[in-house]
Amino acid sequence: LAQVYISGSVREIGEGAFRECVSLTKVNIPDSVETIGDRTFAECSSLTQINIPDSVEMIGDAAFIRCSSLTQVNIPDSIEMIGIAAFMRCSSLTQVNIPDSVTEIGDKALAGCSSLTQVNIPEFVTKIGNRVFAGCSSLTQVNIPDSVTKIGDGAFAGCSSLAQVTIPDSVERIGDGAFSDCSSLRTVYAPKKLNLSMTEIPDSVKIVRY
Repeated sequence: LAQVYISGSVREIGEGAFRECVSLTKVNIPDSVETIGDRTFAECSSLTQINIPDSVEMIGDAAFIRCSSLTQVNIPDSIEMIGIAAFMRCSSLTQVNIPDSVTEIGDKALAGCSSLTQVNIPEFVTKIGNRVFAGCSSLTQVNIPDSVTKIGDGAFAGCSSLAQVTIPDSVERIGDGAFSDCSSLRTVYAPKKLNLSMTEIPDSVKIVRY
């Protein structure tokens, strides 16, 4: 199975519908689809391209996990939630455009995306979940918006190319090991009120308070 045509009457692509279709290279999802279910395209290791239409409101848990040939994903403005581990270990993924409509990014959503270099977190996201970007070893830049109040455990763990982080004044808590194994991290800009004693930031990192 190399290509799939989905009927224009389909509203939901069910759980595991195309899981482990290892020869699948391209999928066209029609405008009728509102939900991409859990593990729908999990481990479709030859999938290089996916078109997500504006009708889709939710990307389920592990929907594209281990799609190791997927290089780029454009997420439409209709999406409000990206599920847990939705794009985990998509190791060829270099770019993800997350629109401002997204208010929730599930734990481990982009963990292990080792080719991802840059990501913008939408301005209405209030929490960066546990290990969302863990193991994104090529990530050099991340913009954390003023809406974020919590950065989860291990959120950026193993982001070994990340050199600088600015934590906005809105952040009230940073989870355990949020920046562990960030071997290139040199500067963290953080508000004076924020307690960083439990975040395991290496001694080599300069913390600039503002």
